[in-house]
Amino acid sequence: MLDVTRLRVLVAVARHGSVTAAAKALNYAQPSVSHHIARLEAETGARLLQRAGRGVRLTEAGRLLAERAEEIIGRLDAAEAELAAQVGLRECRVRLAAFPSALGTIVPAAAARLEAELPGMDLMLTEAEPPEALRMLRAGYVDVALVFQHYQQDADPAPPDPADDGTRGRLLLDEPVHLVTKADGQAGNGSLPQPGLAAYADSRWIAGCERCRSYLVRQCGAAGFTPKIAFTTDDYVAVQALVAAGLGVTTLPGLCLRAARHPGISATALPGARRHVFAMTYGEPPDPAPTVRLIEVLARVANPDSQAS
Repeated sequence: MLDVTRLRVLVAVARHGSVTAAAKALNYAQPSVSHHIARLEAETGARLLQRAGRGVRLTEAGRLLAERAEEIIGRLDAAEAELAAQVGLRECRVRLAAFPSALGTIVPAAAARLEAELPGMDLMLTEAEPPEALRMLRAGYVDVALVFQHYQQDADPAPPDPADDGTRGRLLLDEPVHLVTKADGQAGNGSLPQPGLAAYADSRWIAGCERCRSYLVRQCGAAGFTPKIAFTTDDYVAVQALVAAGLGVTTLPGLCLRAARHPGISATALPGARRHVFAMTYGEPPDPAPTVRLIEVLARVANPDSQAS
């Protein structure tokens, strides 16, 4: 059986990039770190580290084991925290990872309501794009991960379901995706002012994160052209400023416009273009009470006109 302490040492080396840095982070002597790695290599029968200049780097086997070890250690730490909370050793705590436009809209509103309801709750927030948020969830570093998936109603056979590898999801929001242009309808190079992607086939385009960029390219492809992407940024405030300056056009989901809207832009909902926002948890139900309540409050603030409670 693999020793958890040695797995922690391997994860520290992978995270910090050297034996010396790992020793400092763990408050170990450097020879102790080297000893733990040597014993772990003996236990696994695999070489985990190799020299790289003055430092070390993980082998393929080392990277594989470090990734799995991080998940295992994260779940152990999460179990320890949950058990401590269960027996009253810690105050109520819930940890949330969310993408930027959610952190700029529904998360603060939900956090304020939760604080009013449960003053002793310790809510910890981390900004993370969906792939990283899901890795943190599976590793036990967060209790809830807010993620999104795009959905084209007239092209996709079914709405997206992000549940995978032990995760479970609750749909919080089904929001439109908008074509965003300069407020006077000009896209910076004479594109036509009417709505619709095809009208801007010759425009410069502004793209966001990798997943959003892929969806943009797919949408434009369905409209019969490949977008000329001139700018790439994940900052939805910067995106709108670029559009308002006449430097290009883009698409943005509703939460981005809800978080901050530049007065110099025009936004038109694209037919069938949707973004689904999910609250993800890990493991078998039931979830801890603070986690359940956080998701309920998030659902309520995401859809203020609904009857969610």
